[in-house]
Amino acid sequence: MSARLPAAGDGRAFEARPPRLSFGPLAGIVGFHIARAAVTTYDAFERFIGKPFDLRKVEFSLLMLVQANEAIAPKRLARALAVTAPNLTLLLDRLQDRGLIRRERNPLDGRSQNVVLTDRGRKLAREAAAAAEPMERELLSNLSGAEHAMLIELLDKLSGRALP
Repeated sequence: MSARLPAAGDGRAFEARPPRLSFGPLAGIVGFHIARAAVTTYDAFERFIGKPFDLRKVEFSLLMLVQANEAIAPKRLARALAVTAPNLTLLLDRLQDRGLIRRERNPLDGRSQNVVLTDRGRKLAREAAAAAEPMERELLSNLSGAEHAMLIELLDKLSGRALP
C-alpha cells in the first residue's frame, strides 16, 4: 500500500512510491529465483500446452522423450524425468489409457519393455511440440541466444543429473 502525501500548495494528495523492495537474503538464494521463474513458466505451459492438450508437464516431457527416441525403456524414462518407478507406472498407465503410448517387448531382450507412441500419441506429440515454440519465444523474449544456452547449461549443472 502506498502512502498518501499532500501535494505542495494545492491541498490535493498524491501517491508516493514505496521504496524498492529488498529481497534480503533471498537475493542470493538460487531456489527462490528458480521458484519465481517457475511461476512464469508454469503459467505459460498451462496456457500453451496444459489446457489445450490436457497434459501435465511430466506427461508432455515424457511424450517428447518418447518422440525423440522412438522406443525407450521405462527405466531410462524414470531417470530422465526424475520420477520413481511406481510413479512412472501410473504415468504410463494414464497415457496408455488415453491411447497415446503403448508398451511393447524389447526386440533385443524379450524380458524388458519399451515405451512407444501410438499414431494418436505421435499426432499429439507433434501438435504439443509445435505449441511449445511460441511458448518458448514468449518465455525467452528477454534473453539473448547465448543467455538461453547458458541458462540451459547452468540448470543442467544445478540438477546434477546427466541425461541417461
